[in-house]
Amino acid sequence: MMLHSTLALSLLLVAVSSNLAMAIKKEKRAPQTLSRGWGDEITWVQTYEEGLYQAKKSNKPLMVIHHLEDCQYCQALKKAFAESEEIQEMAQNNFIMLNLMHETTDKNLSPDGQYVPRIMFIDPSLTVRADLTGRYSNRLYAYEPQDIPFLIENMKKALRLIQTEL
Repeated sequence: MMLHSTLALSLLLVAVSSNLAMAIKKEKRAPQTLSRGWGDEITWVQTYEEGLYQAKKSNKPLMVIHHLEDCQYCQALKKAFAESEEIQEMAQNNFIMLNLMHETTDKNLSPDGQYVPRIMFIDPSLTVRADLTGRYSNRLYAYEPQDIPFLIENMKKALRLIQTEL
C-alpha cells in the first residue's frame, strides 16, 4: 500500500512539474500572460497585495475580477469585456487591474459568497466598495455580457467616488 501511494505521489509530482515547465515556457513566448484574455493592452498586477499597494500609491481604484478558466459565464463576460473599447480604455488609464482565478484571503472580497465571475472595486483608501453592485440581487457582484454598460457605469462611479471622498 505504501509503495502504491508513493508511486501515485511521484506521478503527481511529475505531472505538476511538467505542467509548471510548460507554463514557464509559455510565459517566455507571450509576455502578457497576466491578462488571461481580459485585455492585453491593460497593465495587470499579479497579486491582490500588489493591487492594494498600487491603488494606494497611484490614487486609482483597484478592480478585481474573479473568474475561472472553465466557466462559460466567465468566458462570455471576458469576451465582452475585452471587446469593449470604453472598458479597455478606462482599465488602461484609470484603474489598477487584477484578474484572479483563485480566492483571496480577504473576506471583504466575497461579502455574498465566492462565485464567478465576480467584479469588485477597492478604492485607494483600501475600502472595498460593497456599494458598487451589479444587477442581480442573488449575486451582487456578478455581471453578464449584456451588463457591460452597467459595468461601465460602475467603473465611472468608482472613479467619481474617489474624487468626492478623498
